Amino acid sequence: MDMETWLFVIGAAAAGPVLVRILTARSAIGSPELAAVLFAAFAAFSAFTIAQEGVMAVVVNHTMNFWGTQVWYDLLIAVSLALFFIVPRSRSAGMNPLPWVLFVAATASIGLLAMVARLWWLERRAQAAA
Repeated sequence: MDMETWLFVIGAAAAGPVLVRILTARSAIGSPELAAVLFAAFAAFSAFTIAQEGVMAVVVNHTMNFWGTQVWYDLLIAVSLALFFIVPRSRSAGMNPLPWVLFVAATASIGLLAMVARLWWLERRAQAAA
């Protein structure tokens, strides 16, 4: 198996425990530490990928065929849906959503993970103060 296939398999295998954790967690606030670690890991992997293949490969990947375009639309829908739920909570926690939404628009899941880490940290701090 080539490296890209291994990375695909690893990602698919990692999703299982994550989904189990999401389904079994009882806390209303997620783990800011886990979100921050995922942010750092995914940002590092993305930087490595950009260094290897360049930024324009993103455009090529999403415009080369219908599957690429379908994945692009899927990403846009998923990020928009996540922001639909996160932005009101971020406002309630005292965050200014505009710079975060711009960061998410520029980086997708990288910015989303950073935004969620900050949100959960603020929510946890507010809960501890109450």
